[in-house]
Amino acid sequence: MRKIIQFSIIFFLVVLYPVGAYSAEILQINNSSSILVGDQNRNLSIKLFCVEINDDDEQKAVNLLKKEFPRGSKVKIKPISFKDNILVAKVFDINETKEMSELLTARDLTKETCQN
Repeated sequence: MRKIIQFSIIFFLVVLYPVGAYSAEILQINNSSSILVGDQNRNLSIKLFCVEINDDDEQKAVNLLKKEFPRGSKVKIKPISFKDNILVAKVFDINETKEMSELLTARDLTKETCQN
C-alpha cells in the first residue's frame, strides 16, 4: 500500500509540475541558407533544407528571413540530415505556422533543386 501511495505522489508531481521546456531561438541569420540557433547551453549551425537562392535574390531572401524570424525568435527544428558538421533541417516558428524554406519558395526566391 505504501508503494502505491509513493508512486501516486510521484506520478502527480511529474504531471502537475512538469519541467519547463526550452525551445531554440534564432541567434543569427548568416545568409539565405544558413542560420545560427541556440538554446540555454549550446549553439548550432543549421543549413536550411532544400534551399538554393539565386545570386540576384540573396539580399531579398536574407531581409525576408530577418523580417519573419527576427533575432531571438523561438523556433522548432526538424532535422533532415547531418553533413560536414552542419545540421540540415527545416526550421519552423514556435507555432509551426511558418517554415523558412517554404517561405523562400513561396516568394519565388529559390532555385528548383529538390522535391519534398
